[in-house]
Amino acid sequence: MKRRLAIIGNGMAAGRLLDELLRRGALAHFDIAVYGEEPHGCYNRILLGRIIGGGDANEITLKDSAWYAKHGIAFYAGVMVKRLDTAMRTLITSSGEEHFYDVAVFATGSRAVVPNLDGLMNGVRPKGGVFVFRTVEDCERIRAAARPGATAVVLGGGLLGLEAAKALCDLGLHVTIVHQPGTLMNRQVDESGGRFLRAAVERAGLFVRTGERAVGVRGDASVTGVSLASGEILPADLFVLACGIRPRTDAAESSAVPVQAGITVNDLLATAVPGVFALGECAEHRGQVYGVVPPIWEQCEVLADILTGANPQARYRGSKLYTRLKVAGVEVASMGIIEPAQDSDEVLQVIEDRRGIYRKLIVRDGKLAGAVVVGECESAPTLARWFDRGDPLPPNRLDVFCSADVSVAAADPEICNCHHVNESCIKDAIRDGCTSLPQLSAATKAGTGCGSCRGSLARLILQNSPKAALAT
Repeated sequence: MKRRLAIIGNGMAAGRLLDELLRRGALAHFDIAVYGEEPHGCYNRILLGRIIGGGDANEITLKDSAWYAKHGIAFYAGVMVKRLDTAMRTLITSSGEEHFYDVAVFATGSRAVVPNLDGLMNGVRPKGGVFVFRTVEDCERIRAAARPGATAVVLGGGLLGLEAAKALCDLGLHVTIVHQPGTLMNRQVDESGGRFLRAAVERAGLFVRTGERAVGVRGDASVTGVSLASGEILPADLFVLACGIRPRTDAAESSAVPVQAGITVNDLLATAVPGVFALGECAEHRGQVYGVVPPIWEQCEVLADILTGANPQARYRGSKLYTRLKVAGVEVASMGIIEPAQDSDEVLQVIEDRRGIYRKLIVRDGKLAGAVVVGECESAPTLARWFDRGDPLPPNRLDVFCSADVSVAAADPEICNCHHVNESCIKDAIRDGCTSLPQLSAATKAGTGCGSCRGSLARLILQNSPKAALAT
């Protein structure tokens, strides 16, 4: 008999886990059920800014509702799992329904941080004009409230905050980003890189206030302004909260599954409760909770190997941190450490003020220990290879930008870093008939991770589709 596999959550991690399970023939071993709190299939949360800009949810959808039925997977949309009865191997939903399982995987992701600001709430709900930036429904509400010429304050200068701010600016709003740390995207870039990022963001029409702390919200029924710790009040018709995330662990805690910062797992991604696993933004492995795509993809591969028996010896040992994104129209790449941590660490900075490009390498024991790139994307794949392989760098560190390794990469560059898809693979798929972004992503997986390569994919379609050939 097949065993029953319950996946709790339907975000990007759950979607990728399903792909890896199907690739390993999991349906021969399991009846799979997915429980998603939102009323639709999984989507790319990194691209939520497109919804604010007026885009349709289908544009960022990774698996629509029909996909699950097509692949023989039970999909419970709009269903929240409250807890597991781990002794009886049942899960209980918020409506009181019970479903049996043999193996359960928590992939509940994260929730938005809502800060404790004076005057934020009107009773039990936020005041009118106050929005969280986390789901499709959040973005649809923001889009409905946005009016050209209105003023908006976005709290948070990380990836999601910058995306929300850029989307509102593109709608004609006057947008100010308030970020308590002194550097935008301070987890991914250093202080110098942050200056280049800020300059590029301001050239795009946004206003930036770093090193500022919001303390309150003005207005009676609706927001009229945001108070800063300095005493200044920023006028605001909209106030968007994008100031951080926290792992969603409430269902695990209610199930007596051990939780620290996240749901604690070992190298098998198993919790201390038999038959219960966790991965993605809700999971904590060796004291680390990952909030970027590549480590989560690695977790999905390991767990699929273990659950299907494709590789019972597979183990997750942790990930090297690597991020490559297009943030508010600015290319940003970050890997490893962003500041030297030992006296012997070498630091190399390459600054091109006129082009708005910043590169920084941190070298430890002759190997690349970390890098930051702002303003260009060409060098990021090559740096990622040096970082992943741990090969000794050339004596002249600048050679990493112009060595034979780079020329080889240039012959067939990696377009999608999340899925390691090279340009030749993309071109082959286009010649085989993939002449739209959805078709190309379905065939190669490119563009279904962080989304930063979608512009390059569109360019390659235009250059290599049969219609383009006819036009030339």
